[in-house]
Amino acid sequence: MLFNSFDFAVFLPIVFFLYWFVTNKNLKLQNLLIVLASYLFYGWWDYRFLSLIIFSSLVDYSIGRAMGETENNSRRKILLWCSILVNLGFLGFFKYYNFFLDNFKSAFSFFGHGFDGHTLNIILPVGISFYTFQTLSYTIDVYRKQLKPTNDIIAFLAFVSFFPQLVAGPIERATNLLPQFYTKRSFSYKNAVNGMRQILWGLFKKVVIADQCAEYVNLIFDNSAEHGGITLVLGAFLFAFQIYGDFSGYSDIAIGTSKLFGFDLMQNFAYPYFSRDIAEFWRRWHISLSTWFRDYLYIPLGGSRGGLRMKIRNTFAIFLVSGFWHGANWTFIVWGALNALYFLPLLLTNKNRRNIDIVAMDTKLPTLRELWQIGTTFLLTILAWVFFRAENLEHAFSYLKGIFTKLDTPLEFIPWSLFLFLMVFLVMEWMGRREKFALERFGANWSLGYRWALYFLICLCIIGSTDNQQDFIYFQF
Repeated sequence: MLFNSFDFAVFLPIVFFLYWFVTNKNLKLQNLLIVLASYLFYGWWDYRFLSLIIFSSLVDYSIGRAMGETENNSRRKILLWCSILVNLGFLGFFKYYNFFLDNFKSAFSFFGHGFDGHTLNIILPVGISFYTFQTLSYTIDVYRKQLKPTNDIIAFLAFVSFFPQLVAGPIERATNLLPQFYTKRSFSYKNAVNGMRQILWGLFKKVVIADQCAEYVNLIFDNSAEHGGITLVLGAFLFAFQIYGDFSGYSDIAIGTSKLFGFDLMQNFAYPYFSRDIAEFWRRWHISLSTWFRDYLYIPLGGSRGGLRMKIRNTFAIFLVSGFWHGANWTFIVWGALNALYFLPLLLTNKNRRNIDIVAMDTKLPTLRELWQIGTTFLLTILAWVFFRAENLEHAFSYLKGIFTKLDTPLEFIPWSLFLFLMVFLVMEWMGRREKFALERFGANWSLGYRWALYFLICLCIIGSTDNQQDFIYFQF
């Protein structure tokens, strides 16, 4: 079920009504309603894969309880590895089986040997990368004794399947989200209004920005050999806004929807395109994933505590794995490696933590130096996004070659109205950069009539842009 669909527009108020007016006096009933609603939400796409998420949930629930019943370190480690192998085994089969098989075939052919193996027509379950990492955070934290294992199976099933963030995050930690299912929730009008504003802003990002950019991004990337450098640059530029509007828009809708039900999810994006270097960009982009890899991969590998070789190894490890997490294609691995190369000089010169606060925190405009830093960082990310969007490496390199070798004039079929929307979007994001999302306090000092006029205008823009509805990009991951 898509957030930007009529189905969800009917589904959400029904669940909201049952949650606050029918089951509100019984915490377990509320949690059970969330489980059932989440399974309906997920099964709307393909009910057959419900068995997968239920099985994964039951495995980790049982392993968590078993770890809580023993102090034997060897047994606890075996249980942890059972959880890791089951979860990553499912993820590996559905997402990477054909990728590894095709590369094995290519490797054997290169050395003059045949290799028999048949690719399978595998459907990738929506959200498997997200809920797999979410359940793994539970078993790892229980193993580390940072979290007590739960005996409440309904709460645990709700934690794993919570429908607002089930299929595309944020990837919540068990230490943050699971305890919220133990506590009685009270309806907060203030939080609900704030949640509705965040949902509205998320829909604007997705429908007005991302989906409108997608139309021209697809035309340019799918026919890149026919276009010259300026058009190809525009295609990469628009894709940068497409993927940001698409993914951060989903996160805003997920977080805003959670607020309607009394839950607090972590911020997943913090205005990454206003970053002054790549290290800052990765602290602000897909925060739930980057911090997951930091805590469960980078730090256990030694982080940046060791010598030069260890710093380089760990930096490339986290970025390569992050790239591979996004998809079974060499383009994602190269995308991860390229970001590692961007990041490495900052790490080796101890400058990776120099830009912690938001840019121009106490002023309205950035300095010329900050503007230059933001611009160069944005250009580097655009270059990397070409690999992320390309069909394969050959396509990516030919696209980049076309940028520097073929001249043309900008495409006339890209309307100026799209660039106007992008300008308005950037201005609103800049003005709201100190908040969790741009619309949180935008116009807070305006009169009620002007604020409602703004919300009405945004709604009109969303309704007027629904003809070009696109799936969320991160559904494929």
